[in-house]
Amino acid sequence: MPILADCHMHSHHSGDSDASMESMIEAAIGAGLDTIAFTEHQDFCYANSPEGAEDVVTPTSFMLNADSYLYELLNMREKYRDKIRIEFGLEIGLQENCVKDNLIFARAHEYDYIIGSQHLVGGQDPYYESFYEGKDEKEVFRQYLTETLTNIKKFHNFDCLGHMDYIVRYFPSGNREYSYSEYGDIIDEILKHLIENEKGIEINTKSISKGMKEFHPCMAVLKRYRELGGEIVTVGSDAHKPQYVGSEFARVPDVMLEAGFKYYCVYENRLPEYHKL
Repeated sequence: MPILADCHMHSHHSGDSDASMESMIEAAIGAGLDTIAFTEHQDFCYANSPEGAEDVVTPTSFMLNADSYLYELLNMREKYRDKIRIEFGLEIGLQENCVKDNLIFARAHEYDYIIGSQHLVGGQDPYYESFYEGKDEKEVFRQYLTETLTNIKKFHNFDCLGHMDYIVRYFPSGNREYSYSEYGDIIDEILKHLIENEKGIEINTKSISKGMKEFHPCMAVLKRYRELGGEIVTVGSDAHKPQYVGSEFARVPDVMLEAGFKYYCVYENRLPEYHKL
């Protein structure tokens, strides 16, 4: 059975998207989806972009006006009520120095679904090549995973961990693969903590457009999550433009079945619904 829910997408309410909510909804309907979750960015204290960068990012670039976002979403939900289910989601940036702010923000509205995502390493943005100057990519990846573990232990008000190996997208070497065995000790700690606290992971298909051969996370991590008892998996395109809604979803069922899963999940009112593959 195909994946009918895209549980990770952004509109103009996120600092890195110009897409209208309506264009994203129309794209989802056109792709044959029956459910979507807007998961607009909220990242406190974001890192400044390097001097000379084309896209200027400041610490407030990913601050979300949740009231404005909710108002438009409710209007869209009413307009498309007979065509598609639209969930009120949030992608909140995980940082050790923002735990209290994140807790307050996440409690301020009744979200259907919250993704917790690690976007920064040591408070800096690994999106920029200059970040890696003088650094070893393997050491940076381990630091990223270590910070992820620290942050999910400190902040609990999320449902799924987003794009778990996200940083691999941006390695300046061009290497878009890694060995699970090399980082298995810390990855297992992350997965065990998620499972013990009834948190899921997402299969994020944006990795393919970023030159990766596998989804976030890779097959080895998906299999390990299942071996350890994990069952909650959502699927998201991480689309910031209409043309990427539902991207690569045709490949997802086979990947999930190979990893040992029989269901994918959709959240409503912070509770997972299981849909058979």
